[in-house]
Amino acid sequence: MNNLGLIFFYGGRTMYELISLTNKTYYINSPSKVGLFKINDKEIYLIDSGNDKDAARKIDKHIKENDWTLKGIINTHSNADHVGGNKMLQARHDCEIISTSIENSFTKHPVLEPSFLYGGYPFKAIRNKFIMVEASNPTSDIETAGIIGLSYIKLPGHFFDMIGIITDDKVAFLGDSLFSEEIINKYHIFFIYDIKAYIETLNMLDGLEADIYVPSHCEPTKNIKSLIKANRNKIDEIVNYILLFCENPRLFEDILQYIFSVYSLKMDANQYILVGSTSRSYLSYMSDENLLTYEFSDSKMYWKKI
Repeated sequence: MNNLGLIFFYGGRTMYELISLTNKTYYINSPSKVGLFKINDKEIYLIDSGNDKDAARKIDKHIKENDWTLKGIINTHSNADHVGGNKMLQARHDCEIISTSIENSFTKHPVLEPSFLYGGYPFKAIRNKFIMVEASNPTSDIETAGIIGLSYIKLPGHFFDMIGIITDDKVAFLGDSLFSEEIINKYHIFFIYDIKAYIETLNMLDGLEADIYVPSHCEPTKNIKSLIKANRNKIDEIVNYILLFCENPRLFEDILQYIFSVYSLKMDANQYILVGSTSRSYLSYMSDENLLTYEFSDSKMYWKKI
């Protein structure tokens, strides 16, 4: 290995620095952390690939400096900030791209993401690199990949069929199953596709044993109990706010406006579809849990507390 000035996770960091967690497991410090696992002295797998071509170039620099062979990229899920480097890295290394079947479909056909978020054909402003990346070519399903030294766990909730990756030296890469308290306190509404599944994933993580946990948008840690509590508490808070507002029948757009107002969020096209989609997920969850009901009047749909 070249002298990269590797540092352990409790030391100082710079953006896109390669940081050692164990003698064969690393992460690349970036807005969405990228895992790196050595299956032997020469060959590596990445866990996610960053958000764009620039991230891919910086990741590739580490690969070249260490004379590694990139065998594959395992995507925890298909959001743009996790698969944005796929295309360039696959073109340069002819590597595998691996995830679950549904996440692979979004990676291969990225127009699916803005389409489902918006609920129709996406207008130009939301066909951007933060929502819709360049397509890459998934090669394998994680269920049949059989990579020595790595196992996977299901982490549904944030997205359709997100996974986490566990190394045989007990490092757990957890994708977007947990968000940092800084993100929660700043943005409040973090994207969730399925609220009930997300809560069940939090409950599962409460019993998950590992030496080091690496959520994509948090600092690596040896204990995730406080993160689990913070994420769970924010969900409860949002549910209670919606119940309070829906004492009287409310249209969806009024509920969305209320959420933006409560948390002092700024509306733009991306936030409209991301917070809007998540808000609909809360309404679905609360309907299924018999907290809300809905009614139709004058060709409008109203939500109301039960």
